Amino acid sequence: MEHTNTSIRPQNTRAIMAFLREHAPFSSMDDGHLAHFAEHSTLKYYADEDVVLCPEDGAVTTFNVVKQGRIRGERLKSSGGETETTFEISQGECFPLAALIGERPTRTLHRAAGDTFCLSLDHDGFVTLFSESEPFRDFCLRGVSSLLDQVNRHIQSGAMASISPTTSLDTPLDRFAIRNPIVCSPDLPVRKVVARMHENNVGSMIITDDNRHPTGIFTLRDLRTMVAEQQATLDDPVSKVMTPAPRCLPSTDHAFDAALLMAEHHFAHLCVVDSEDRLIGVVSERDLFSLQRVGLVHLARTIGTASHLRTLVSLRSEVSRLVDTMLAHGADSGQIVKIITTLNDVTVRRVLELNIKKHDPGIPFTWLTFGSEGRQEQTLLTDQDNGILFETPDGMTEGQVREKLLPFAERVNHELAECGFTLCKGNIMASNPKLCLSSNEWDDWFIRFIDDSTPQNLIYSCIFLDMRAVFGPDKPLDDLLKKIVNRIEKNGLFQKMLAGNAVTRRPPLTVFRTFRYAPDGEKNTLDLKRQGLAPFVEAVRVFALANGIEEPNTLERMDRLVEKGVFDRQDASAWKEAYSLIQLIRMRTHQEQLAAQHPLSNYINPDDLNPLDRRILRESFRQAQRLQQKLETAYLL
Repeated sequence: MEHTNTSIRPQNTRAIMAFLREHAPFSSMDDGHLAHFAEHSTLKYYADEDVVLCPEDGAVTTFNVVKQGRIRGERLKSSGGETETTFEISQGECFPLAALIGERPTRTLHRAAGDTFCLSLDHDGFVTLFSESEPFRDFCLRGVSSLLDQVNRHIQSGAMASISPTTSLDTPLDRFAIRNPIVCSPDLPVRKVVARMHENNVGSMIITDDNRHPTGIFTLRDLRTMVAEQQATLDDPVSKVMTPAPRCLPSTDHAFDAALLMAEHHFAHLCVVDSEDRLIGVVSERDLFSLQRVGLVHLARTIGTASHLRTLVSLRSEVSRLVDTMLAHGADSGQIVKIITTLNDVTVRRVLELNIKKHDPGIPFTWLTFGSEGRQEQTLLTDQDNGILFETPDGMTEGQVREKLLPFAERVNHELAECGFTLCKGNIMASNPKLCLSSNEWDDWFIRFIDDSTPQNLIYSCIFLDMRAVFGPDKPLDDLLKKIVNRIEKNGLFQKMLAGNAVTRRPPLTVFRTFRYAPDGEKNTLDLKRQGLAPFVEAVRVFALANGIEEPNTLERMDRLVEKGVFDRQDASAWKEAYSLIQLIRMRTHQEQLAAQHPLSNYINPDDLNPLDRRILRESFRQAQRLQQKLETAYLL
């Protein structure tokens, strides 16, 4: 069907400019550039089902913006001659960027969905804007990524603008590392090590082997401990008193990675190594000056050394302040949820340590955490999903071990509740006898879980297939996970059941690209966790387990799926961005709720968002739909 082109008359220029200002990237562009667009564009009409662009048209020569209506993208399914909808574009959105920049035909057929009007800018006009307008050029080159930057800038400006942005959390460690650090061999006497540290005015000495691989670290704190506890003499070799196997990070990692590791393990020095694990530098907590101001490491250490439960309770409010600070400092949502998770882990460990001091059950155990905490994706709104894994000592039965561990677990669960981790309404807690199990019992439980795909087990899969150890030995859980993942990898029926369950949680978009509100909660609200994040989490979990990936974190699972060739790198990048954007809006909502002294909630009314946030949220939900379509295709759902 032919379509009608209508040239915009000069008197319409202001109306077109007003329309453009409501949408990114035009909302960031100069009036002169907007006027250029309005004066050089053509208004085109397409009837329902008209083809707007197709691969057979040759290289794309126009830049288009939907003024009214919708454009649907269609591609042939790999399995046959049928087509599938890969995206839908609505008011204020642009197309086809990648093809236009690449000066190639579009790979997707663009079809009008209902009566549709588009503003179309010819190639010369596009080149002019691309060369003269930085916001326009940035958007064309990076698409939704540039919109994410706008959101981040908005969030940062509204958080704590007083913090200096001179050192970013994304600064490579190579910038921080003290080059050519003072080193020694493991046989050097402590006396000479201390003398060399004094001469060079440093607080630590790295011990290396003949290939310059770090084998230990000796600090002034180690010296004080050695003298106080009479562990050795000054003439003994430093290898006797050094801390072996110091923590190392590659120089390509970022300041954020170093701060998180220091916060989690309460140490103040890190070795920076090259690709062959040779020492090239040392980073101390003091070197991370801007991060020291942020207070992550200090807060983690204060939590990790608290001597009373009441101290831990009082420190929880500091976590919210830290999140504000991190937002202002440029941390992305993935970094912030890991920060929150790290501080949660430190708190849980300290509650366990304080209870062991008072009521040691006398049985070694591993404290497990499930769900979002297991994925390291926790926000300030959190409840408890935990359990216990133990090895049965000789001479005891599993029931006898439980008798000792359950009262201990119950105290821990209630004290964690005092610290802000609310008790789980579904009783997914270590004080539940069904979740305080030996390695063999957990193994048997998962065998039944996988072999009997009941509706309840499929619900449980969202919790128990994402787990980590936060206290105690890691090996029992590592061994258990290998068995679980291996069984799922070989069980196609269970995978298909998981996939079918995953696609029942649809992203909240109607066929008309408007928001589909949550059935519960306040009127006209979306549930950012269940409707927004869960479709990504659950679809990615299926692909990860089916491909033998043990990592529980959603973003890390996507990276591993790209490495295995299961996900296209560009698709995974779009899905990671979309997931992170929803998480970012969710965290900002939590911060606003705290500031207003409202209860924390995952519900949000999209009408309360600005046009940019609404557009990004809609695009993010659309990416979730694409991911679910891939899952449906893979399992013929």
